[in-house]
Amino acid sequence: MNKLIKYIIALTNLYGLVHKNKVLEIYNSQNEDPITIEDVEAYLSKPTKDLGDSFIQIHKDYFVKEIILENKEFDLMLRKKADKPYYVPGEDELLNYVDELYFERNRQYTALLKFVEKNFFKEGDEKAEWLCDDIQGMCQFGVGMQTILDAFNQRQIHFKDQKQVSDVMNLIMDLLNNVRIWENNGHTPNEIHEKFEKPHLRPLPVKPFEFGGTDTRREKIGRNDPCPCGSGKKYKKCCGGK
Repeated sequence: MNKLIKYIIALTNLYGLVHKNKVLEIYNSQNEDPITIEDVEAYLSKPTKDLGDSFIQIHKDYFVKEIILENKEFDLMLRKKADKPYYVPGEDELLNYVDELYFERNRQYTALLKFVEKNFFKEGDEKAEWLCDDIQGMCQFGVGMQTILDAFNQRQIHFKDQKQVSDVMNLIMDLLNNVRIWENNGHTPNEIHEKFEKPHLRPLPVKPFEFGGTDTRREKIGRNDPCPCGSGKKYKKCCGGK
């Protein structure tokens, strides 16, 4: 498998779908020997067995995970991705995604795994990691909390009290907010909030809001004028009389 094919597979696994121009941009940013757009387009016009084995199909000018096309979610996914920045890891980390089962075992995943091992399995039991891997996958694809908790029931794992249920749910929510997802172009929900949404939030005013404003230059309201509160009454019989 040549290096360009590895990049195409890794990027498609990380982003769900990737445009030919993005493949070109990222490959050339990480490699000394540049490629051309024609090199990428060669795999759009004639997909290889490696792409098929990785469940990657061609749609327009995109390399796309098969499940997106099967569920007819290509246009929806493009809308969700629109204007969001791309998470681009270094080459070594990026090429880990050639394996479609690979995911980043971050601090949140480790915390969940340690809790599950301590409370539900014997030490060293690999079933704990199997469960957490399943949970991570469900978080990645936006499965609801009840479905995730059903994964415990299916394994005949019983919670001893409500606090333990709450602890598990908090750990799962923490993982959910820190898992890399397709619709965020590989970013986690927390990263998108910090890098994309938070900077555009309108800051709260330094001073508390006062009804009527604090601009001393506003025109004086006559007693028989309509009250600015919008009640429809005259000012003298509404706010002016208070």
